[in-house]
Amino acid sequence: MIQLKPPTTYSQQVQKMRSRGCIITDEPFCIKVLSQINYYRLTAYFLPFRKSDGNYLPGTDFNTIYQIYEFDRHLRNLLFAAIEEVEIYLRAEFAYYHAHRYGATGYIDSANYNNRHNHSIFMGRISTEIGQNSNALFVKHHLNNYGGQFPIWVITELFTFGMLSYFYADMLTADQKNLARKMYSTIPKNLGSWLRCCTDLRNICAHYGRLYFRRFAAIPAFFPSLPPNSARRLFGAVLALKELYPDVNKWNSKTYSDLVNLVGSYSHAINLGHIGFPADWKSKLMK
Repeated sequence: MIQLKPPTTYSQQVQKMRSRGCIITDEPFCIKVLSQINYYRLTAYFLPFRKSDGNYLPGTDFNTIYQIYEFDRHLRNLLFAAIEEVEIYLRAEFAYYHAHRYGATGYIDSANYNNRHNHSIFMGRISTEIGQNSNALFVKHHLNNYGGQFPIWVITELFTFGMLSYFYADMLTADQKNLARKMYSTIPKNLGSWLRCCTDLRNICAHYGRLYFRRFAAIPAFFPSLPPNSARRLFGAVLALKELYPDVNKWNSKTYSDLVNLVGSYSHAINLGHIGFPADWKSKLMK
C-alpha cells in the first residue's frame, strides 16, 4: 500500500506547480485561488498541459488555468439550467402518458415493463426517495391521507434524471416508441441514448465536476458523422441535451446564445478541441 502524501501549505503548493513548469507571476493571487478552490481540484485543469513525466508543457501559465476553471464553472451552470428544463419536461410527459395508459399507479405493476426491468430495485429506489423527502409537504400529504399511495404524476416529482432514464429504458417497446415519436419524432434507440448522455452530464454538473477535457462514457446516437473526439467529449453530451430540450426558440435565444457568448468571452484561454467542439459547432448546436 502506498503511503498517503502529507498535507502541504499554500506556499508549498505554489512551489510544486512552479517546479513542474507552471508560470506564476502573481503569487498572492495564486494563493488566494488555492484557498478558495483546493489544489487537488484545480490541478485537474492542468491535464491538457501535462507531459508524460508529470511536468507541464512550456508556456503553461497559472492565469490561463484559472481562466479555464472559470469557463468550466460558468459552462456548468449554463448547462445545468437547461438540463433542469429537460428534466421537468420529461417528468410531465412520462407521467401523463403512463397515467392515461396504465392508470394512476400503473408504475407499481411489474407487468408494465420489459424483461430487463428489475422491479424490486426500481421500487426500492422509489421507497428511498420517499424516505429522503418525507418532510416535503406533498409527500406528507400522500403518506397521511392516501396510505402512502402515490399516483404517477406525483411520484415522478421524486424521480432523479437517472431514474427517468431508467424508467424509459424499462418501458414496454410500444410505450417507448409512442413516447419517442410523440415527444421528439425519433426512435427509442435515439431517445434512450440521449437520456443516458444527459444523465451523465447532469450528475457531473450537479456535483460541480469538471467538464473541460473530460472523456464521457456514453456516445449520443443519431450522429454517425460525429468525430470520435467530439462524441466522447463534452460536445456529444451537449448535442444530446439539444435534442432533448423541449423549446426550440428558447434553446436558440437563451441556451445557445449564452453558450456562444461564453465561448467567445474565454476564447483567449480555452481550446475548443479540449471539449470536442468542431469548427462548425455553432451550426450543429443551433436547433
